[in-house]
Amino acid sequence: MEIKGISLNSLKELERPEITGFSGKGTLDVVGQERVVSLKKAISEIKQLIEERKKLSLEFIKEGEAIKSEISNLILTNESTLRALGQNEALIEKNALRNKKVEISELQLNEKIDCWKDIALLKKELRIYEKELSEKEGRIKELNNILMEED
Repeated sequence: MEIKGISLNSLKELERPEITGFSGKGTLDVVGQERVVSLKKAISEIKQLIEERKKLSLEFIKEGEAIKSEISNLILTNESTLRALGQNEALIEKNALRNKKVEISELQLNEKIDCWKDIALLKKELRIYEKELSEKEGRIKELNNILMEED
């Protein structure tokens, strides 16, 4: 069979051109390595953000507990002082301090919810990156296997 002056036999006799600049092994590792490295870095950063968010939340909760404890101690130690102010004023002061404890508890509860939401979003993003990394590494491995079979 001939195509405009080129026979099939002459095509078979042509040598494969040599491509330089790549090593035979892991050729595609070089090509996709940048994205793989950036994905691994992003995954590492997200994991670090999750841990930092957990620590921040725990610190916030501990500080709230310390403040509530101080308020309780203040109520107990100033019981006699509050009585000297008068029954009505003492009750108003005690209720104001108790309301502060309730406000702090509400803030702590909101912090727990916000922390859970933040971590859930970070984990969602983490799963996306991990999936993409897995796919990239799988494709590189498959293409390298194909290239190795051709040699």
